[in-house]
Amino acid sequence: MRTWLADLVSEGCRFARRRAAAVTGFLALAASAAVAQPASEAGGEAGLKLPDLSSVSFLGIDGHKLLMIGIIFCIAGLGFGLAIYMRLKNLPVHRAMLEISELIYETCKTYLITQGKFLLLLWVFIAVVIILYFGVLSPVPGKPVATTLPIILAFSLVGIAGSFGVAWFGIRVNTFANSRTAFAGLRGKPYPIYSIPLQAGMSIGMMLISVELLIMLFILLFVPGDYAGPCFIGFAIGESLGAAALRIAGGIFTKIADIGSDLMKIVFKIKEDDARNPGVIADCTGDNAGDSVGPSADGFETYGVTGVALITFILLGVKNPTVQVQLLVWIFVMRIMMLVSSAAAYFINSAVARARFGNADVMNFETPLTWLVWLTSVVSIVLTYIVSAVIVPDIGGDGTQWWKLATIISCGTLAGALIPELVKAFTSTESRHVREIVASAEEGGASLGILAGFVAGNFSGYYLGLSMVFLMSIGYYMSTMGLAAAATMIAAPVFAFGLVAFGFLGMGPVTIAVDSYGPVTDNAQSVYELSLIEQVPNIKSELKKDYNFDVNFERAKDMLEENDGAGNTFKATAKPVLIGTAVVGATTMTFSIIMALTNGLTQNVEKLSLLHAPFLLGLISGGAIIYWFTGASTQAVSTGAYRAVEFIKANIKLEGVEKASVADSKKVVEICTKYAQKGMLNIFIAVFFATLSFAFMEPFLFIGYLISIAIFGLYQAIFMANAGGAWDNAKKIVEVEYKQKGTPLHDATVIGDTVGDPFKDTSSVALNPVIKFTTLFGLLAVELAVKLTETNAGLTNLLAGVFFVISFIFVYRSFYGMRIGGERGAAAHGSGR
Repeated sequence: MRTWLADLVSEGCRFARRRAAAVTGFLALAASAAVAQPASEAGGEAGLKLPDLSSVSFLGIDGHKLLMIGIIFCIAGLGFGLAIYMRLKNLPVHRAMLEISELIYETCKTYLITQGKFLLLLWVFIAVVIILYFGVLSPVPGKPVATTLPIILAFSLVGIAGSFGVAWFGIRVNTFANSRTAFAGLRGKPYPIYSIPLQAGMSIGMMLISVELLIMLFILLFVPGDYAGPCFIGFAIGESLGAAALRIAGGIFTKIADIGSDLMKIVFKIKEDDARNPGVIADCTGDNAGDSVGPSADGFETYGVTGVALITFILLGVKNPTVQVQLLVWIFVMRIMMLVSSAAAYFINSAVARARFGNADVMNFETPLTWLVWLTSVVSIVLTYIVSAVIVPDIGGDGTQWWKLATIISCGTLAGALIPELVKAFTSTESRHVREIVASAEEGGASLGILAGFVAGNFSGYYLGLSMVFLMSIGYYMSTMGLAAAATMIAAPVFAFGLVAFGFLGMGPVTIAVDSYGPVTDNAQSVYELSLIEQVPNIKSELKKDYNFDVNFERAKDMLEENDGAGNTFKATAKPVLIGTAVVGATTMTFSIIMALTNGLTQNVEKLSLLHAPFLLGLISGGAIIYWFTGASTQAVSTGAYRAVEFIKANIKLEGVEKASVADSKKVVEICTKYAQKGMLNIFIAVFFATLSFAFMEPFLFIGYLISIAIFGLYQAIFMANAGGAWDNAKKIVEVEYKQKGTPLHDATVIGDTVGDPFKDTSSVALNPVIKFTTLFGLLAVELAVKLTETNAGLTNLLAGVFFVISFIFVYRSFYGMRIGGERGAAAHGSGR
């Protein structure tokens, strides 16, 4: 396996190196125009200086020492994650199932190593811009470039390593849990097959939040205040790049494999996860690449970037140093409280669920997951008010601001529970919309079923969008109640929106846990089938002797399928929460750019208006990028799936074999990896240069562009994620409740599910890191453009055009270079027009 993936990496590296050389040459044009320019006095966000945290006392302890205590909680969170990891590893599992889960892990591991090498090549693009900006055009004021530049570059790598590390931990935990869940199903009780995936998810969630918080506390507490700005900016850029690459590539990989595997059920009338289907191992790998690696990296980046955005706002928008310290310490104490509230809610919910369902023969798997989400939200909100009253009882002489700030955060925390409920209304197996899809498909086939899914996705956009507006409006109202005066704060409503995004994350470990529940339940079903456990000689007597239980295979399969439906639902619930944080958080980051362009809202404010034509053009341009991205990511999936289906149909053996050959399974994985990397490379370079191009065209056009991609991206992501989730669970109803596998109705819902696959797990989820990466990278890009304009406006305009041409080339390639007919060649398929 390593050999063929190594060849693939080598080919991808050569391709990327050729592109990187060209890119570096173009960026060098900008550097040559600025070498003689004196250092900027501003220094951008990296020039921000942290105040002395020890200058303000909290409960008789200075702020620095108080946050030092927070490190203990982070270490405890790491211990929590590792303890569950060891518990899962030591759970009983049959050797046939263990063999499959370890094969899946080895495939995932090799895939992740491949992506890691490719990710470092993508980092070269970012490093060139960082070197150009912080090393040539705008060094950090008063600091030697030889010191600050390596710090920023080093912490960008720390950000990448953080995203990559938690992703690796996620696949290891989930591949432990999948076989243990499958084995637990043999006992005939539903509670263990609910408990094991949730334990795996909590392990990932606690580890992810603890690592991210530990890194940020290290910067805050141990890095000199003069250098903290460069560290935070470098860290945020690195983790954003890591999340974008892993999310996009993982989303493409998983849906190529999923579609390729699923369509065989229709073509050959074989069962779900048939061991003879060489696409099933790739599908299992994809479940982890797309639904574990991607969300883990995405979640890590979401918490980090949102924190950096708030830190930046506090340092830019708050003038009083004492209030700066109060807000900084308060925010990090809130983050520590997230760990405590999530752990407390998990233990309470586990005790209740065990008492209710521990010995039950039947349970609704969604019930305890729903209770966990709401319980965490309530605990987090209560602790938010208590801790705020203790930590910041008085801000700027105003003793009422603590409960107003707590209310703003609680709006986001409430959204973290309310949004999943709204998502369930459109994606759950109990949803009337999902049952409408089944009824439509039953009467009108795949066509009406697909239309019903479009309806569900569109309706969900209305409800989720207005719910976010309602909660953000409460935050806005609270921000008008004296916050600006008490905190000597510019644009207090923008800070409130950032706090709402922060509150979305107030139950972070649990949000990640219920999201990670899905890939474990999906893999557990596959592991069961691939293990051929029912065909193991004397298996019933072996299980009775070694594990002391009697097995009912049919019941085990039914429970695993039903639990997979719950996993589908809760995978869907986490997606709008993450995209919501991206959009609301982007508001805060965009404000940083506005502050720089308007010199603290004192100049050029009139250009933030529809009357300023470039601003309006930027609003229109952002939508174009969102719709292209949707098409490009789906095109990569459809072309890769075509190749996977082509190979599987030509090589599947249904007679005289029990399972597909390892070589054929590896070939399908190779196809998935190839098209994931090709698609990701086209998308990344196009987005990268589009960001540079629009920033160089006109700064206020770029502001409109950022606002536009956030709004268009929000509704596109909600629509696609929930339509896809609805189609997925419509298929599950037919399989589990109707028990009509292999029927025309099942075929119709499988087709709907394959349409929904790239909707929910590729395009929609990847919009989250794309929005945040564009906004965060835009902080550097627009300041770079402004500095160059001061020296040579003509060169800036030239570079804007050059960057747009490069971006357009890869936009063009994302279709014409990935097209099925284009791959076969114009000679066989005409001119290709």
